Amino acid sequence: MDPGDWPGNLGAGLLPAPDGSCQGVFLRYDLFGGRGPAMIIGNLPEGSPARDVPEGEVPFEVGQLLLALENDEEVTVVSTEDVPVMQGDNLLIVRRVKLSESRISCVQFDRSDNVLVTIAAWDRPITDDLYALLKPLPAELFQQG
Repeated sequence: MDPGDWPGNLGAGLLPAPDGSCQGVFLRYDLFGGRGPAMIIGNLPEGSPARDVPEGEVPFEVGQLLLALENDEEVTVVSTEDVPVMQGDNLLIVRRVKLSESRISCVQFDRSDNVLVTIAAWDRPITDDLYALLKPLPAELFQQG
């Protein structure tokens, strides 16, 4: 992802494992310029503990968005739906996650290198054009350094 593609503020965080490997990367996008995050984008490789979410619990990125918004209301997953999305010549299967907090939009998809991408947005829908802006993070980022 090129920060120049997005207006507003973009920050990044890493989820380190005890062995020094990266268990995930998440991006916090603040469209409102300091008035609160608009979106959290997570990239979690296979084996990351942040991917292991019990049934009905919200994805890690939704929890991070709620923390950033200082929103302590309990939010649960109401339903999920798999939707096919064409991305150029590629078919992407996007899992739309419906939450009990209707102001949060959430989608997930698996990349070909087994990295789970989750997007959680506050008070704005996630449209298919957003996927075109997402550029894969290199696999080397998730290896022990």
